[in-house]
Amino acid sequence: MTSVRVAVLASGGGTNLQALLDALRDSPLARVAVVVSERPDAGALERARRAGVPTTVLRDPTDPASLLAALNDAELVVLAGYLKLVPPAVVARFRWRMINIHPALLPAFRGPGMYGRRVHAAVLASGAAESGATVHYVDEAFDRGPVIAQARVPVLPGDTAETLATRVLEAEHRLLPSVVLELARRRLPNSPVRMESS
Repeated sequence: MTSVRVAVLASGGGTNLQALLDALRDSPLARVAVVVSERPDAGALERARRAGVPTTVLRDPTDPASLLAALNDAELVVLAGYLKLVPPAVVARFRWRMINIHPALLPAFRGPGMYGRRVHAAVLASGAAESGATVHYVDEAFDRGPVIAQARVPVLPGDTAETLATRVLEAEHRLLPSVVLELARRRLPNSPVRMESS
């Protein structure tokens, strides 16, 4: 059985990419085949290079042809802190094979501008008792595709956006690799999968 080729799209420091690289290092199920960013200074690119994984920087992330070329022969695409909307033609090409990690319990706290500290500040402002991380399928809108799995994190008295972010990120680092490995184990089903959440 050949391992599933995973492409990772990332805009930032790449800690979720690192969690994937670590989890898949010796896995027969899946491997990170390429890392793509729209930012030449993204820390994720340096993490990929250190791991010996090819990288591509997009000149125009809105151009579907260049993104498809960068994804090359990937079988599963993982958005790990990627802040651009994926063009519809690329979403269509990878239907049920493109996933995203979001730092909240979808469908709450989603949409344009809802990323990073903004999400955690919004969770705290809402008075919610819990937050967490969600892995979901990517469709043509931000954070709207079907949920695959979630990891719940309590909101603690005295939490700040920073302290909550730290705990949610730890949950992301466990959740994302587990979902990628399970999808690879199932050989990337052609219909939505819902996994048990923690």
